[in-house]
Amino acid sequence: MARRRAAGRPPGEPRRVAYLYLLPAFVIYAAFLLFPIGRAVQFSLYDWDGLSVGRWAGLDNYAAIVADEGLRAAFGHALVLVVFYALIPLAIGLTLAAVLNHAKVRGLGFFRTVVFLPQVVAMVVVAVAWRRVYAPDGTLNGLLGALGLDSLTRGWLGDYTFALPAVGVVGTWVETGLVTVLLLSGMSRVPPDLYEAARLDGAGAVREFFAVTLPSVRGEIAVALTLTVIAALRTFDLVYVTTRGGPGTSTTVPSYEVYHRAFGLGQVGSAAAVGVTLALLIFVISFGINRFADRGLT
Repeated sequence: MARRRAAGRPPGEPRRVAYLYLLPAFVIYAAFLLFPIGRAVQFSLYDWDGLSVGRWAGLDNYAAIVADEGLRAAFGHALVLVVFYALIPLAIGLTLAAVLNHAKVRGLGFFRTVVFLPQVVAMVVVAVAWRRVYAPDGTLNGLLGALGLDSLTRGWLGDYTFALPAVGVVGTWVETGLVTVLLLSGMSRVPPDLYEAARLDGAGAVREFFAVTLPSVRGEIAVALTLTVIAALRTFDLVYVTTRGGPGTSTTVPSYEVYHRAFGLGQVGSAAAVGVTLALLIFVISFGINRFADRGLT
């Protein structure tokens, strides 16, 4: 009789057994993610130097993020890097992927491997290499000098105007390969019948791209934007190795401020508040990107 009742149950019943299977993974997830996040939120509510007894500060550390011009600038710099890490690579990646997919270039697998290589190299190594490129006697200034453009040479990472864009260009170089590979993968799955139907309707290459290709890879675009925006907002090692937030504070970003305040200034509570605010910002932007993609796919 018991076997008959069990056979008549829907899959996954009883629910308590399914929860037991999920419990080990949830315990690990809670121990290594939820608990540290909770502790960071707790620290952000205190004025604490990491050694002595903390003093309750409430939301003062969060209010300081709005009031402190330096912290506001750091978040503004991170949004500038979003342009270099996400929007420019998306434009380049869409163009490259569309051309390569349409032209059916030989050796496409090799090209994907080469263009994806910056993702494999550690960011510290990338930062050291590009610091040499940007040096006053480095590759970039040497190339400009060889072209007779000596007036354009400068210490790129020491220039208040060009330091942040110079860091952003490194992000563009790193992320373009990832975006291109993701979009190429999506475009390869578009049914050829859709392109044939568009050509029969008299669509040219540009109209074919906007009418067929772009809507078909909306999901891949959302994934690419999510990954690159997160990379831009949490970037630390690139800034730390190349500029240390300088010259002045022209390249400071929230992740660097977390490190600098916690280990340089002994303001652990303020650093935790910056980290929590950054995490919330990443969540909101990522949620918005995915909601936009879901609406487009429905």
